Amino acid sequence: MSDRTADEALETPIEGLASKPSRKKLLLLIGGALLLLLISGAVLYFTGVVDKVIGHKEPAKVAEKVAPPAVFFDLPDLLVNLNTTGRKASFLKLSVSLELERPEDLPRLQAVMPRIIDNFQVYLRELRVEDLRGSGGIYRLREELLARVNAAVAPIKVRDVLFKEMLVQ
Repeated sequence: MSDRTADEALETPIEGLASKPSRKKLLLLIGGALLLLLISGAVLYFTGVVDKVIGHKEPAKVAEKVAPPAVFFDLPDLLVNLNTTGRKASFLKLSVSLELERPEDLPRLQAVMPRIIDNFQVYLRELRVEDLRGSGGIYRLREELLARVNAAVAPIKVRDVLFKEMLVQ
């Protein structure tokens, strides 16, 4: 054999001995290995072995925070005329409850009640009917009233403004 034929013989694989695995077999092998890893990881996670290795505490041992009892304060009903451009007047009747953080804040809240009512009246009179449409309008109204009441009762913290009744006419 010449040099050329010997090189060609070395480059061509002998069938059955040095053939490359097909692409499908390689993908199948990799996919099977990934599936096996995912299944074993899921089994370890759901049996709790992973939590023990990482060091997470069990849910039974974690101290639960006990929420203090809710304290509500009802404001008197508010009736205001809304800002309109036409001759027809629009009115808003609003019943609101304030959720406080602590029961000790009730007397201090009652002492500044005129300031809260005034802040609400001034804000509500500038609203238009379009401002109150949809859930987005109600959400914005709630957030504005919450910000105004917290500003009026500064050291006291009001958690939420709850609407009991809202009538736009």
